[in-house]
Amino acid sequence: MRTFDLDSLEIFRTVVREGGVVRAAARLHRVQSNVTTRIKQLEQRLGVALFRRQGRTLALTPAGDALLVHAERLLRLADEAESALRADPARGPFRLGSMESTAGSRLPKLLSRYHRLHPGVVIELQTGTTGALLRKLADYQLDAAFVGEPFSAPDQNSQPVFEEELVLITGKQNPPVQHAGELLTGTILAFPGGCSYRRKLEDWFATGEVMPRRVMEFASYQAIIACVAAGTGCAIVPASVLHALRATSEVRQHALPEPIGTSRTHLAWNGTPSPALERLLALLAAPQEKRPAFAGPEAVTA
Repeated sequence: MRTFDLDSLEIFRTVVREGGVVRAAARLHRVQSNVTTRIKQLEQRLGVALFRRQGRTLALTPAGDALLVHAERLLRLADEAESALRADPARGPFRLGSMESTAGSRLPKLLSRYHRLHPGVVIELQTGTTGALLRKLADYQLDAAFVGEPFSAPDQNSQPVFEEELVLITGKQNPPVQHAGELLTGTILAFPGGCSYRRKLEDWFATGEVMPRRVMEFASYQAIIACVAAGTGCAIVPASVLHALRATSEVRQHALPEPIGTSRTHLAWNGTPSPALERLLALLAAPQEKRPAFAGPEAVTA
């Protein structure tokens, strides 16, 4: 159990440096009785005398000499810690949420660079659909989250950070698609409800007045792409994900009409950004590498 705090050590050191209580009180902007009381309390806690009267001045006892060595060391470490935190106050856990697509295609390089710049921050990454992430953000289970359009979060702050090109993918045997009715299978492969990209695909079906026969839900893009390649159904994915997974040759890509074919990823958060979040926002504002263009999508209309 601690027997003294840094404030007590500072008072003790100042009495030593100033050669007495009167000067120490003036230096610390305290009344003399307060300084005297704090020294007596420190001696009582330690069970030793720290000073002895030597004429009109105070001299350190052997115990006081020993304590001064430790006090100097502890106060120096405290000053160094404060300076380090003022230089970069980003420390501790940072609970970050992300859509699967963003986590797989956008975050590896970004978070690697973030860690190099701010090693004191421990990122705890959680993935989920936009709807699930926004619920966790509203419940303060996350500090920030990457979410996709369309979404509604009137109580949160948000900032667009990435623009994604969305493509329709089918099995390679499917001919070019001009509208949803031309799909060989009307099965949608998607993440569970709350996925913003799934909503876009359902909207595209609706604009063509076509109802999907069924929706099969998956928990990963790898599973979705594998089933699409097998001819099970169609899906909508960011082109960046196909490149990240090196799956462009496994499926047939079809361009989607606007506004279905593009989506912005936003970073959303509650209230005033923490130091860790401020560093992430600054990094996102820096010039980003361009994603390589994907090849071979056939045009699609509504």
